[in-house]
Amino acid sequence: MSDAYPQRIVCLTEEPTEVLYAIGEEHRIVGISGFTVRPPRARKEKPKVSAFTSAKIGQILDLKPDLAIGFSDLQADIAQELIRAGVEVWISNHRSVDGIVAYIRRLGAMVGATAKAEELARRVEAQLARIAAQATALPRRPRVYFEEWDEPLITGIRWVGELVRIAGGDDVFPELLEEPLAKQRILADPMEVVRRAPDIVFGSWCGKRFRPERVAARPGWADMPAVRDGELHEIKSPIILQPGPAALFDGIEAMHEVIARWARR
Repeated sequence: MSDAYPQRIVCLTEEPTEVLYAIGEEHRIVGISGFTVRPPRARKEKPKVSAFTSAKIGQILDLKPDLAIGFSDLQADIAQELIRAGVEVWISNHRSVDGIVAYIRRLGAMVGATAKAEELARRVEAQLARIAAQATALPRRPRVYFEEWDEPLITGIRWVGELVRIAGGDDVFPELLEEPLAKQRILADPMEVVRRAPDIVFGSWCGKRFRPERVAARPGWADMPAVRDGELHEIKSPIILQPGPAALFDGIEAMHEVIARWARR
């Protein structure tokens, strides 16, 4: 019966690797993304065959995969090359919290592990419900600016804004959350952040360290509540900018801690 499901999977991004390890199906993985940090043992056990917008196609083909899993339009070129080479490819494109939970269930079904994926999805839903209940009990809600990149300024993607809300805050750029592409979330005028007066700034500069002192030194930002009160916080990109379980467990937890501390101050 097991032959009905993929036996040699290449994961072009981190979230399929994280999900497959979490549901005990990691033996199916033959190659992973070089950006994978969760779980840590994956980096030791699996060959790294892709970045995000590029991949070692020859090396992937040598692994004889029966499925490659990637994410979003940014991996369309990699997907096209693999498809032309005869590899079956699944590119997911979920951008919301509900989408991440559905992704866990769908990936589980694809490898014949529906029950284990359902258990993980329910654990995620219980975690979100627990944090939402704690957030509802807070005495006040902060205005939150989430910065995904600094040059140019890019605001957070949809699942990030949704997690901010569940964690007890209100995203100051709600109208941009629906924009799936980073270029559509670029802020032409940095002073627009100041005008929206966030109480907390979360920074997650994909692939490099967040520098709060640089944010504080931006022209005109000194009187913004978040800068004035020293509420500039890094959320590590692997736990928030990957549309997988990490964001729904560790990412929201990290944001809720900061928000709860602010709300009780």
